[in-house]
Amino acid sequence: MATSLKIDDALKGRVQRLANQRHRSPHGIMLEAIQQYVEREEARENFKQEALASWAAYKETDRHLTGQEVRTWLKGWGSDDEAALPECHK
Repeated sequence: MATSLKIDDALKGRVQRLANQRHRSPHGIMLEAIQQYVEREEARENFKQEALASWAAYKETDRHLTGQEVRTWLKGWGSDDEAALPECHK
């Protein structure tokens, strides 16, 4: 699939300068930028959907962990005191 992209002269010049500095093609620079943007926005959308699902589950069950419970659990990660995830409660 071929796609064209119209950018203003100022941005085109910036991309060209960066490509020259990196010994890469402007096409490669733009492709990498688009890939990184799409990956970041997909991750952001996934996080948002997980948060909404968590909120819906909390509203339905009222089960949760407090921030302090989570912090205490996380502090033990990778140590001899590492514990299983605490049980959620009301």
